[in-house]
Amino acid sequence: MSLTYLTGFNNEHESQALPNALPQGQFSPQQCSYGLYAEQFNSTAFTAPRAQNRRTWLYRIRPSALVGKFQPWPQSQWQTAPIRSQGVTPDPLRWDPLPEPTAPTHFIEGMQTVAANGDAATQVGVATHYYHANRSMEDEYFYNADGELLIVPQQNALLAHTEMGRLQVQPGEILVIPRGVKFQIKLVDGPIRGYVCENYGAPLQLPERGPVGANGYANDRDFLYPSAWFEEREGDFKLLCKFAGTLFQADIKHSPLDVVAWVGRSAPYKYDLSRFNAMNTVTYDHPDPSIFTVLTSPSDSEGTANLDFVIFPPRWMVAEHTFRPPWYHRNLMSEFMGLIEGVYDAKEKGFVPGGMSLHNCMTPHGPEADVFEKASNAELAPQRYQDTMAFMFESRYPFIPTDNALSSTALQSDYAHCWHNLPKLFNSTQR
Repeated sequence: MSLTYLTGFNNEHESQALPNALPQGQFSPQQCSYGLYAEQFNSTAFTAPRAQNRRTWLYRIRPSALVGKFQPWPQSQWQTAPIRSQGVTPDPLRWDPLPEPTAPTHFIEGMQTVAANGDAATQVGVATHYYHANRSMEDEYFYNADGELLIVPQQNALLAHTEMGRLQVQPGEILVIPRGVKFQIKLVDGPIRGYVCENYGAPLQLPERGPVGANGYANDRDFLYPSAWFEEREGDFKLLCKFAGTLFQADIKHSPLDVVAWVGRSAPYKYDLSRFNAMNTVTYDHPDPSIFTVLTSPSDSEGTANLDFVIFPPRWMVAEHTFRPPWYHRNLMSEFMGLIEGVYDAKEKGFVPGGMSLHNCMTPHGPEADVFEKASNAELAPQRYQDTMAFMFESRYPFIPTDNALSSTALQSDYAHCWHNLPKLFNSTQR
């Protein structure tokens, strides 16, 4: 399938699937070309500062208001903050890959909430989900009024049909769909699974580089946006939506992916994680993981994120006289981790691709005992971390695991044992 993309993070993009479908000189002419309707889509407030303001003008066959009455749609696995859980615990938690569905299941049906924080109604916090799908969405479309979706595929590629166009995303890439954008997810080469972060807070943006300067981390040019593409399809379809923590469905007699042209800054995008330009030490000590931040959702406290999306990609490690894995630590920030491929350097056993771990605020964690022993005695030559990709959803708010996640057969009951055989090495007579 041939897809074309527009480049640049949060640029004012424009695209049209038919010539002259975009108005020139104004956004809402008295009559649009081809008999299209003009519709403005805003994912920030009208009066947000220019640098943060995100809106897009859509030129579509039918306006979005043309839809039936919404009724509740049962999907008990997708939950919304605030989570009321019976099993809140400061213990470190880790899961194997969650069980796959046995019945035909599309992307929205296969969404399972693992943990959440904050409150969607006040637009604070995030939720972490796990998805499975063994069939494409065909006559079902979806939008999320509660939050922006950051999708991290782990198994097989997916094809997102969105109002602004199509994006094919494979493991090692990410997809971000702004709050409110209508889309459907199709399978490309078999059943899919992966991770989703539902961001209730400020839209994701590139982090500031600070003293790093003008280059490094994720570069604007490497973010890809879809070119305009539309469906002119009529029939009996379902429009699903998530609003105020409840899922709804409504009948719709046409495809809502009928945008012929668009212009603006609020649109779905994808990013290839292999393009991330990692920064690291060339002298000593293991730097803070914040140097691996790809995208951030800021909070009202400067420097303290509602959400940081952090990756641990292939890279060189050359630190001198240094314990190279992550040090043992306790954080104000809470960390939800997943593994896309390979082995994570601090956890060589038990943390497998498709698995997850959760280390909440002030919960101590770090390398397992065998990793500590090996790293403490390793010969310190330049080392290439190859064939690995782990990630972290990090938030200032503690994650509350759902009861479903805590009762899952995938939850590892013995995870904390990985530290239990750490020896006492202290000797007061020997430096």
